[in-house]
Amino acid sequence: MSVRFQKTDSQRRRHFIKEWRHHRGLTMDRLADRLDISKATLSRIESGKQPYTQDTLEALADALSCEPADLIMRDPTAPGAIWSLWERANPAQRQQIESVVRALVEAA
Repeated sequence: MSVRFQKTDSQRRRHFIKEWRHHRGLTMDRLADRLDISKATLSRIESGKQPYTQDTLEALADALSCEPADLIMRDPTAPGAIWSLWERANPAQRQQIESVVRALVEAA
């Protein structure tokens, strides 16, 4: 790999893998077993000390019952975040949310 593409720990993008693991009530051992990787490897990925591949991200998402994008964009522990509100809403409430958001976007 070219040196220009290598990033230090502090240059890597923030992700929410650990938060999703906690949100799903999984221990590090249990998730590592599901992924067939070592607990040490999972720990390094969660802490940002080891980069993940697209394949690893997709396997993590499968194991955590979410989408790969969720792991890099959504903190499941943020109860007031729009996605958390959406997940708690029933179908009728979701229609209302869509109408309100649509009206806000169109008014801008």
